[in-house]
Amino acid sequence: MFRNAMPRYEILSEEAMATLDGGWRRIVSEIGVEFMSDRALELFRQAGQKVEDAVVRLDPDFLLEQVAKAPREFDVQARNPARSVHIGGDAMAFGSVYGPPFVREGEVRRDATMEDFRNFTRLAQSFPGLDSAGGVICEPNDAPLDSRHLDMTYALQTLTDKIYMGNVVSGVNARDTIAMTEILFGGRESIERTPATISLINCNSPLRWDDRMLEAQFEYTSAGQPVVLTPFLLMGAMSPVSVPASLAQQIAEALSGIALSQLIRPGAPLIFGSFLSNIDMKTGSPCFGTPESAVGLLCTGQIARHFGLPVRSGGGLTSSQTPDAQAAYEGLMTMLPTFLAGINWVMHTAGWLEGGLVAGYEKFVIDVQVLDMLQQEFRPLEIDEASLAFDAHDEVRHGGHFLGAAHTMERFRTCFYRPFLSSSDNYERWVRGGAKDAAARAADICRTTLAEYEPPPLDEAVREELEAYVNRRRRELGD
Repeated sequence: MFRNAMPRYEILSEEAMATLDGGWRRIVSEIGVEFMSDRALELFRQAGQKVEDAVVRLDPDFLLEQVAKAPREFDVQARNPARSVHIGGDAMAFGSVYGPPFVREGEVRRDATMEDFRNFTRLAQSFPGLDSAGGVICEPNDAPLDSRHLDMTYALQTLTDKIYMGNVVSGVNARDTIAMTEILFGGRESIERTPATISLINCNSPLRWDDRMLEAQFEYTSAGQPVVLTPFLLMGAMSPVSVPASLAQQIAEALSGIALSQLIRPGAPLIFGSFLSNIDMKTGSPCFGTPESAVGLLCTGQIARHFGLPVRSGGGLTSSQTPDAQAAYEGLMTMLPTFLAGINWVMHTAGWLEGGLVAGYEKFVIDVQVLDMLQQEFRPLEIDEASLAFDAHDEVRHGGHFLGAAHTMERFRTCFYRPFLSSSDNYERWVRGGAKDAAARAADICRTTLAEYEPPPLDEAVREELEAYVNRRRRELGD
């Protein structure tokens, strides 16, 4: 887990924050938020909020009272205690891509399979910069729909010893994830004492929380497991074509979901979520890595801190179809502000391609390289007498060079960061090595990493209990 000790980059003035405050207050109180769940509506009704059909018009001060109940920071345990993470404050935790139905390997774009899911899980385990394989790393289309969540959760629990995300397709799937998590961590009391999974609850923007997501939210929050309440905003489609308007909508949606979690279980851990970008106004296609999304990301970090909440946003997002230059610069356009904004929980760190439709093997490795470099860049620079290297100046004097100086010879192996993917060879040596570009080198690293992967140890009794649960539930679900 990375600690970001650098100052936060805040771009909203007090006047701007006050204007946004007025905007979200009007949305929740005058327009309201739709909740497609009778249980949720009843909780809001009992709390004195105005409920008409499925729309809840919310008192802004009531929302702030609920937000104040949520913890500012919390821990999430991994089955390997050394992999446990802290959420909030200056901590940043990184998970891989989430949700694509397709994968890209070299020139081939195809349906994702369960073996792809396992491979991406193995890759996430193998790179220390990643804190989690995530959840739905890709959608395994060759596995039965009703029971694939069991195989996915089992892979996350056994092929990695890092934290993982829970399935949110339904309340049933959420209950299965919780039950398997109880098996892995020794019971319900253990995971309620320290959460062991994080789950993504998306708002169906604009201003609607759907029944399936709410069912999952009830299950995870009741079990004390943190949820990421995330408005899904593509400006021009799910929000107005204005960053300020979208930020006000984002606040309204996020705070309404957060309030529900606190009504379900006061003090429940949660994360203020953001997924904010724009569409191409010529084609209607989603765009990622845009200046607007970067500005929105910076604002989101500041807004979440204003409410005293941990925040999720950012990642290595791109609209590009292949791991090319566009994928690289768009990915950096979201990963750099992710660090500048001090985002706590980062999804889609590695592997995202084609607007989230594709999980890319080569892109995964390239993104991990970017993550590695940014983690190095955002470490505080230590300046002391030793780092000033006066003895080196005294040795070299005027017009010399430092290549053979004692100071250099003592430190040359560790003085500078060495990227594992980049090439600094001269042209002739690069040609002799096959003239491989970054994507080709990433493919080599990917193959080598998978070939050398070793699963982390797991108690056989626990493995057998997990397998028995998966097999029993698969039969019960008819698969």
